[in-house]
Amino acid sequence: MSNIKKFAVAATSTLHLKDANDDLMYADGADGNPDKSKPMRVNLYGPGSKQYAQVQAASNNKLFTRLKKKGKEDQSAEDQAQESAEKLASLTHSFENISYDDLVGAALHKAVYLDETIGFIPAQVNAHLSDWANFTKPSATN
Repeated sequence: MSNIKKFAVAATSTLHLKDANDDLMYADGADGNPDKSKPMRVNLYGPGSKQYAQVQAASNNKLFTRLKKKGKEDQSAEDQAQESAEKLASLTHSFENISYDDLVGAALHKAVYLDETIGFIPAQVNAHLSDWANFTKPSATN
């Protein structure tokens, strides 16, 4: 017999962001050009983490409350964007080599996820979060 727990996933995973052209993103170096030693990355809580379970439960509770009150789901685009950004920010452990104005922490995360001009970033984060394979632990033979 084999212990099924050996297949458990890691709580977090790192996503190296790509730009709208599907090229890996790097922070600017001192010369203003991309510095390959500074990848722009997002560290995320995955579907096997307590944080993910808490965010999912809160999201489901909000949806249930809205449905109960109105009898149907009719949220404005702005409200949907806010809720989505808050959800992604809650699932973000940290950013690496990413800045947005002078923001830090959750405010930084939310601002990035809300900015429609860089909407390809939350799209990548959502795709990464929805794939359990991104959270598998490296095997001892790798």
